[in-house]
Amino acid sequence: MPGRSDPRDVLPDVLPDVLGPGLTLVLCGTQAGAASARLGAYYAGPGNRFWGTLHATGLTPRRLAPQEFRALPDYGIGLTDVAKRSSGPDAALRGDHFDADGLAARIRAHAPAILAFNGKRAAQAVLRPRGRALAYGLQPDTLGTTRLVVLPSTSGAASGFWSIEPWRALAALVKETSSPR
Repeated sequence: MPGRSDPRDVLPDVLPDVLGPGLTLVLCGTQAGAASARLGAYYAGPGNRFWGTLHATGLTPRRLAPQEFRALPDYGIGLTDVAKRSSGPDAALRGDHFDADGLAARIRAHAPAILAFNGKRAAQAVLRPRGRALAYGLQPDTLGTTRLVVLPSTSGAASGFWSIEPWRALAALVKETSSPR
């Protein structure tokens, strides 16, 4: 309809991207949870394993608090979501909330070595696997020069699918990627 704008053009991002040049790893969630949106910090829900997992796998040298998310580039890590302008449980997401093209453009612009999806829902929105199930771990596809990894969600709501092992494999890949050759 003429004169109608796309709501994504007028709504602000719930959480700011943490992106920049030279990052080894960008972690991509589906959307900000309710607690994260309320507190203005990534993975702030009390049942979320994200910050503990980063530390337990050696991706960060100490457990950071959600409010310290802007410090992640100091460790070569960035953050984003595939649905930037909505928040709440993943079950409430609609197809028009996802901005896979915008995510792809941001990743191509910053060219991190690895883009890891924190959960299959985010990965499915971007990778759109036709006729095949997504497995956890390194994917056969790339986004430009960026390697893609699918991880179990750290959300407490996804605890039935939780395993730290794919996160440990990611940490080993990050270490291998960022090691001098």
